[in-house]
Amino acid sequence: QVRLVESGGGLVQAGGSLRLSCVVSGNIFRINAMGWYRQAPGKERELVATIDNSGSTTYADSVKGRFTISRDSAKNAVYLQMNSLNAEDTAVYYCNSRVRPTVWNDYGDYWGQGTQVTVSS
Repeated sequence: QVRLVESGGGLVQAGGSLRLSCVVSGNIFRINAMGWYRQAPGKERELVATIDNSGSTTYADSVKGRFTISRDSAKNAVYLQMNSLNAEDTAVYYCNSRVRPTVWNDYGDYWGQGTQVTVSS
């Protein structure tokens, strides 16, 4: 069983910063890409940022220059540093990871339970 647990969400004023963390635990043979998605009320879930095994990153245009994704492979963890937050960043943020649980399994997409980020203007 693979489990993703996020932390670090909360309430912050516009212009402030937050750092989200996500740790993958359980049956882990290999981890490929890791990333963060978000879903605002009434909207579809959207990609925020991803990072692969080589450290290559991708970002949504709306967060470029403000958010930074990083990972610690030794800890099976991924982080999202969010700066210059604004009201449009308010959403539930979900951690995602492509995990191969055992040598006998293929890679699968796994999700955390989500952490709420609220930015007050």
